Amino acid sequence: MATVTVGAVRERAPGERRVALVPEAVTLLRRAGIDVLVETGAGSGAWFTDADYTAVGATVVPPDELYARADAVLCVGPPDAETAEALRPGQTLIGLLEPLRRPGLVKELTARGVRTVSLDLLPRTLSRAQSMDALTSQASVAGYKAALLAADSYDRFFPMLTTAAGTMRPAQVLVLGAGVAGLQAIATARRLGGVVTAYDVRPESRGEVESLGARFLDIQREPGTGSGAGQGGYARELTEEEQRAQREALEAHIARSDVVITTAQVPGRTPPLLVTSEVLGRMAAGSVVIDLAASGLGGNVADSAPDKTVVLDNGVTVVGAGRLPSAMPTAASTAYARNLVALLRHLVRDGALVLDPADEITAALTGGGQS
Repeated sequence: MATVTVGAVRERAPGERRVALVPEAVTLLRRAGIDVLVETGAGSGAWFTDADYTAVGATVVPPDELYARADAVLCVGPPDAETAEALRPGQTLIGLLEPLRRPGLVKELTARGVRTVSLDLLPRTLSRAQSMDALTSQASVAGYKAALLAADSYDRFFPMLTTAAGTMRPAQVLVLGAGVAGLQAIATARRLGGVVTAYDVRPESRGEVESLGARFLDIQREPGTGSGAGQGGYARELTEEEQRAQREALEAHIARSDVVITTAQVPGRTPPLLVTSEVLGRMAAGSVVIDLAASGLGGNVADSAPDKTVVLDNGVTVVGAGRLPSAMPTAASTAYARNLVALLRHLVRDGALVLDPADEITAALTGGGQS
C-alpha cells in the first residue's frame, strides 16, 4: 500500500524559531500511516533536537533529500526564494503562506506545478475545521505573551498589593480588540491582577469579555456619542459628529490607561490605526503600549515598528510585537503541529494526499481548488 511522505523544513526567516512539526506530532502522523522527514536542525529553535525526532520514528535528512523525497513540504511561514526554488512539480507546500500579502508567491509556485495549501485561508465558520485553525492557535499564543510582555515592560505592579510600605494600586489595562488574541490577553492580564477593560467594534463581544471578568467599554453609551442602532435591527450610519465623539471617547480611555494592548488586524491589509501620536503624547510616563498588529503593513499604534521597542520623549514605551508566537516557539510549534496533524488526517486518503476541490475545507485552503 502506498504511503504519503511529509517533510518539515527548517524556517529561515530572521527571528523565526517555530517548527512545523514537533516530536509529539510525528508520533500521531506515524500512527496514521504517514512517513515523516525532518530537515536537520529544524526544531532547534523550539528546543527539539534531531535525536528527539528520530526517537519517535522520523527520518532526519538534509534539505536536498527532503525536497527530493517528500510528497508534501510543511512549513510555518512563507518560504524564502531558495526554498521555493527547491520545490518540484507535483509537490504540495502546506503552511501559513500569506497568499493575500504575497499573491506572487502562490502564482509562481502554481505555474511551476507546485500545489499550495495555505492555513491562512481556513474558514473559521466551519466547526469541523476548528482543529486545523492555525491562525487561532497562534493568536492565542500571541495574546498570552502580549500580557506577559506588558507586565514585564511596565515598571509597576500589575496586581494591587498591600504591604507594610502601603497599598500599591493595580494596573489599569485596556485591550483593544476582543478576538482570539484579545481574549487571551484579557484573561492573562486578569490572572496577573490587572484591572482590565476591553473594547471591540462588535457589540456582541461584550459577553465574552465580561465572562473573563473584564469590563466592556461601550463607547456608544458615552455622553454625546449616540447609538449605532437603526430601524429593523440594522445598524445606521453614524453622523460625522457622532463618529468624532466616539473616537474622542475611546482616546480618553486610552490616555488614562497604564497599559494598552492592541490586537486589531485585517488579513492582507493595513491594520486600522487605533492609537495616534497625539494620544500617546497624553499618556502618563511609564505607560506601556503593546502593538500585536505591528508589521511591514503598519500597525495599530502610530509610533510602533515591527520587532522594536521605543521609549517616547514623554516616557511611554511602545512595543511593536507582531511576531509573538515566535517568542514562545515550543508552545506555538506544538499547537501549530497539532493543526497540521488534523489537516493531514483530513487530506490523506488511502495512502494518497488528495486535494478535492469539492470539499469546502480543501477548496478554501487552496484558494479555489487545485487538482
